[in-house]
Amino acid sequence: MQLGIFAKTFPADNPLQAVNAVQKAGFVCTQYNMSCSGLASMPDEIDDATANAVRAASEETNIPIVAVSATFNMIHPDVSVRKEGLRKLEVIAANAKAMGTELLTLCTGTRNSDDQWQGHPDNDSMRAWSDLLLAMESAIKIAETHDVHLGIEPELDNVVNSSAKAIRLIQQLKSDRLKIVLDAANLFEQTSLAEQKHLVSQAVETVAEHLVMAHAKDRMADGSFTTAGKGVLDYTHYLQALSDSGFEGPLVTHGLPAEDAPRVAKFLRKKLKQLR
Repeated sequence: MQLGIFAKTFPADNPLQAVNAVQKAGFVCTQYNMSCSGLASMPDEIDDATANAVRAASEETNIPIVAVSATFNMIHPDVSVRKEGLRKLEVIAANAKAMGTELLTLCTGTRNSDDQWQGHPDNDSMRAWSDLLLAMESAIKIAETHDVHLGIEPELDNVVNSSAKAIRLIQQLKSDRLKIVLDAANLFEQTSLAEQKHLVSQAVETVAEHLVMAHAKDRMADGSFTTAGKGVLDYTHYLQALSDSGFEGPLVTHGLPAEDAPRVAKFLRKKLKQLR
């Protein structure tokens, strides 16, 4: 597995500054965010010079851009918000290859109009699922036009809140443009260690065929998120399950302060070396 980190972990307004920080902290790849180019995460436009600068930074440092974040609320209650998100998705998709990547990461969304990472009772409704299908059909057309792939991530507070639903979505849409990003800390809140291991093993087995990237953060015993290695997630089990499934892609950490990045790199590197 290739050890990576979100580029936006580090304060930067240009890609070389961000990618240099990734390298200095001990990582070998990164998931990029357009905020590292001094733009909005989902910008209205990206000019050629901006896109080319991302690739140049990657090549200069030998730090691959394994994905670019392109998250927006795909089932926002306001249809105009969804349409605007799709428009901006195409802006990133049209420039992805120039930046050196073919993977865009998505948020499948929530009916919560204020925060795309917060849950809502209507997320499990048939209407929410139908709206996601419509939005994903449009996103897939964008991906096909620009020859890129879309990574969806099961999140407890989103409409795709399990590995089973992620597979269901791929099966219904019948598109090889859809891939899966898996973060074990998104699979549970408060549970026993035995149940946690069961959930992680089951999820990895379920999505293995479509898995293109794994994320690495953690959960506290009270269910809140924390930095990898500081919570209750059994990383030995998680990484072994990934390895046993044949996964050899990027393992990308996030949700941590910049000053903690070297420690997390050391922690994850040690865990990867312990794999059977």
